[in-house]
Amino acid sequence: MRYRQRNGERRERRSSASASDQQSSQELLLNRYQVMETRGADGFGTVLDCWDTRLQRRVAIKSIPLAPQDQMTSRQIIGEALDEARASSKIANPNIVTMYDFQSDEDYAYLVMEFIDGLTLSEFLARIEGGTLTGDECAHLVTSIGNALAFAHKNRVLHLDVKPSNILLERSGAIKLCDFGMATLASATGYGGARGGTVGYMPPEQINGRLVDERCDVFSLAVVCWQALTGENPFSAGTAEKSLEKIERGPRQDISKLSDDLTDEAAQAITQAISANPAARPPSVEAFAKTVSSGLGDPRAGAKSIKSLLAQSVDDSGGSSKAHIRKRLPLSYRYPWLLGALIRVASAAATAWAVYLTSAAYLGRGTQRQLVACAVAALATLALTPAGSILAIASLVAAVLGTSAGAGAVALCVISCVALGVWWLWVGKADKLSSCAIILPACTLNPLLGAPVAAFSESALKAAVTALISWMLAFMVATLAPLGPNVAPGLSSLPAKLLTLPTLISCASAPIAAACGALVTQRWRSVRSGIVGQFLCAVLLASAQLAALRVENGDVWSPSNWVYSLAALFLCVILCFMVVVRGPLPTDGEVEKFNESA
Repeated sequence: MRYRQRNGERRERRSSASASDQQSSQELLLNRYQVMETRGADGFGTVLDCWDTRLQRRVAIKSIPLAPQDQMTSRQIIGEALDEARASSKIANPNIVTMYDFQSDEDYAYLVMEFIDGLTLSEFLARIEGGTLTGDECAHLVTSIGNALAFAHKNRVLHLDVKPSNILLERSGAIKLCDFGMATLASATGYGGARGGTVGYMPPEQINGRLVDERCDVFSLAVVCWQALTGENPFSAGTAEKSLEKIERGPRQDISKLSDDLTDEAAQAITQAISANPAARPPSVEAFAKTVSSGLGDPRAGAKSIKSLLAQSVDDSGGSSKAHIRKRLPLSYRYPWLLGALIRVASAAATAWAVYLTSAAYLGRGTQRQLVACAVAALATLALTPAGSILAIASLVAAVLGTSAGAGAVALCVISCVALGVWWLWVGKADKLSSCAIILPACTLNPLLGAPVAAFSESALKAAVTALISWMLAFMVATLAPLGPNVAPGLSSLPAKLLTLPTLISCASAPIAAACGALVTQRWRSVRSGIVGQFLCAVLLASAQLAALRVENGDVWSPSNWVYSLAALFLCVILCFMVVVRGPLPTDGEVEKFNESA
């Protein structure tokens, strides 16, 4: 058993990852990526383990600061380096980590790349006994990285930062090289002593800032090979100058005396490759990799060995499988259909109840025709959620016209249909939850319930309009429903009741609360902001209700007033749970895409 467990390190890193999770799980990086944990950091950037909420896959993102505070770097130079990094990241090879995207802003560059389920070579060496690879394993390493560099060189791309932390070992046994093009970007931003590479792995010409070519990568690969076989980097030092002295002096011992797995030809190739003189090195990485690999062992056996060792590993965060990572995602990311299904069921139930309340006027209460109408409305809403609001309003219009065909009833129906038609074309047909926001207040005769739902699902302006329309609809239903079949007297009294000060306060509170809640939710787009937005909405509604009651009857709360306010508060609590299920908001419109499968 060559694999060893380092419990102290594992506990420490698990704690660090947990803290990182708590800090970053509330936000989306680039309005798309859910940050799961920090996988590692060096002097040049931080690697983040992320979940792509749009394509539902795991990715790795390297976040690179572009403007160190202690460096005054030309933005033009950085721009040129970014262009080169983008071009370099386009190369595709089985031994090169795939680059999905490359974005940047004023302060950071972001490399979105393939997630490798495994370890870096530096992590792997730290976990195996002796910190070294066998001949077969090193042969597989040199072959894989040699193939990656040879392909890059043919495409006129140099890596210039080959080191163990840029070499990734998959659990399948495959080995890949990452961070192509980053050395130039590192140099432009002032890292690596304006040389771009890493001390201990850079050849003299790179340290001195002279012209570089493919032999720089040959040198670095040879140093990695030496370290993998012996457990030590012969040129490791605190500064580039001290590392240069070691390179010019040469290793203290011949590598053939430090490792028994090498043939004389392989040892000679490694010794030549780490020469301070570029002319003394092998002319190409293909020639170097072929000579060293054949002198070390069987690359296929090495791949099997590495796969076996990685299979024994226990991920420091408690597991790295897809099942584990999905358990730490919001429910809407794990089950994209869940939120959509909940919305469909809630909309169907609200629509059926609205049709049941209003259809009694023209179908009779409890009749078979009424039950069939409710069932048809529910099924139609399940099939097409935005249709729920249309069906509910149509049933209300039919009820009003069926009981009172006067001019007032017709005018009210026409105005309501026009207003709701414009709203539906603007908001209702695109937002599935808007049907609930419109219908729920009318079903419960509680005008306050539309605002929290609108704040949950819509932008500030749309939420305000939806809350206002839902309040007006609930006000009309609450006024006319107690009158039974004869709604004519209620129609004539609607304007007078609406224009009282307490009613106007309540009416104004709905769009204001909805807009404020939606503004907070959409501004930061996190779970925390969604909960704060619901809390703010509830506070504004309760405050307005208290103000209206004080104007009306001097702070005397009737039981119905308590029920209205408590119902609104309870709905806000439910919607807070829905916020947790939904998770952070992606870019505008993306939430809807998550739920299409529902």
